[in-house]
Amino acid sequence: MKIILKITAAIVLALIISLIIWIFTNLRDQNPDYKADMKIINRDLSDLSAGFAAVRITPEVPDRWVDANNNARFRKKDGDTFTDGNGNGKFDPVWIAGFGNGRAANGIHDDLWARTMVIDDGKTRLAIVAIDAIGLMNNDVIDARNKIAAGAGITYSIIASTHTHEGPDLLGLWGSPFRSGVNREYMEYIKDQIAVSVENAVKNMRPVNLEISEDMTGAAHLVKDTRKPEVFDPGLRIIRVTDKENGATLGSLIAWANHPETLWGRNLQITSDFPHYFREGVEKGIFAGDSLVKPGIGGIAVYVNGAVGGLMTTHPSLTVNDPFSGKEFKDPTFEKAEAQGKQLAILALNAMEKPSENISKAGISLVVRTFTLPIENKMFRLATALGILDRGTTGWMKMRSEIAVFNIGPLSFATLPGEVYPEIINGGIESPEGRDFNVDPGEVPPVREMMKGKYKFIIGLANDETGYIIPKSQWDVKEPFTYGQNDSPYGEENSLGPETASLIHKNLREMLLELN
Repeated sequence: MKIILKITAAIVLALIISLIIWIFTNLRDQNPDYKADMKIINRDLSDLSAGFAAVRITPEVPDRWVDANNNARFRKKDGDTFTDGNGNGKFDPVWIAGFGNGRAANGIHDDLWARTMVIDDGKTRLAIVAIDAIGLMNNDVIDARNKIAAGAGITYSIIASTHTHEGPDLLGLWGSPFRSGVNREYMEYIKDQIAVSVENAVKNMRPVNLEISEDMTGAAHLVKDTRKPEVFDPGLRIIRVTDKENGATLGSLIAWANHPETLWGRNLQITSDFPHYFREGVEKGIFAGDSLVKPGIGGIAVYVNGAVGGLMTTHPSLTVNDPFSGKEFKDPTFEKAEAQGKQLAILALNAMEKPSENISKAGISLVVRTFTLPIENKMFRLATALGILDRGTTGWMKMRSEIAVFNIGPLSFATLPGEVYPEIINGGIESPEGRDFNVDPGEVPPVREMMKGKYKFIIGLANDETGYIIPKSQWDVKEPFTYGQNDSPYGEENSLGPETASLIHKNLREMLLELN
């Protein structure tokens, strides 16, 4: 009996030691010597060059399946069955990110893209990449940067996600319980394609002019704030880039803030959601049936998302009208996403007909900072320890992240490493009754107030996805709940913690002072 007990104890001890080693392996810093920090100031009037490229990042979806109980979740215990499309004898799921785990793709509606704009003032060369994805963590951004050929001459690359909730899981949160939803081969493919997109954009560079256009209110009806206080960031901000020699449109950079989740949580088709129709409309024009109603500008449209926290969304309760027939769409359908994309494209094309300013010469000034954020969310801590959130740490439950701010003449840009609440960007933070911390609004002044440029672009989910960035004075997980709610709001469940916003705001404030 004693021998059996000793053997059992030895096995248990070995398992405990193995578990500890595995956890500490998951927590290791994957990029221990990495820092993106830089400061470049150029206030000269320099000739500008730019190039655009778009490469597909659409995953393969080899298998199809039958949803026996129509719950949009693949579970064998529910009687769900599949067709083995590649003949390997097993189900090969592509887990769709957003709206809970277990949502396996059942086909492809439209391609996903890595779309890039590269801009150069003769001293500094920036790449702005927008990928159709839920988000890309900082360690994966670093990997993608390392794949860009040195000959491309990129000074700094911004890799942002559109945040579509209808594409593959790149974060690990939407597979089966306690198992990452990330397909490692697809993740490497994404990184390779990002590098190809940047390199192709460099090859396409030409001397350019920039046409700046805005529509600050026209798209407000296409987004709903599902959390009080109701603060929006509804403005459309557009840079149209034209060839200096022949006037042809090379591409456009378009910023707007809304969750690409118009199709909501029962869609099983891979798609970029409304950005697909938005970009198509800007490039190719707006069609009513087979009739071209409004010509596009050509080139490659790069859509970047902005302040989507709060939660900025086209909720199923929000009606979207077809811009031509007037037909109303409320339920989440591709027709609704198309109507939304067409409306946005019409607003953008109308704005570009009367640009606010033309820029032919400008210098690029840039400040980049690497910093750390504490992981206070208990579920995120567990996911990090188990390797589900496979990004490593830089200390005990601390993660590396990154911010960049830059100016191009009268254009100012700030990148945010997650889903920032619009009140942090535009103002309107409150300290409601029932909040968890008895503090006044701390993330002040608003970010746009600190930005120097006449035209102020926010690029969210850039170079990282840390979750929601929530003002500390609005943090709310304990009873009584704010604004008379019966439960804690959604955002806190997917945030690193209550200190995230203040740390990001502090760094932004310091960096913008340096830049300006």
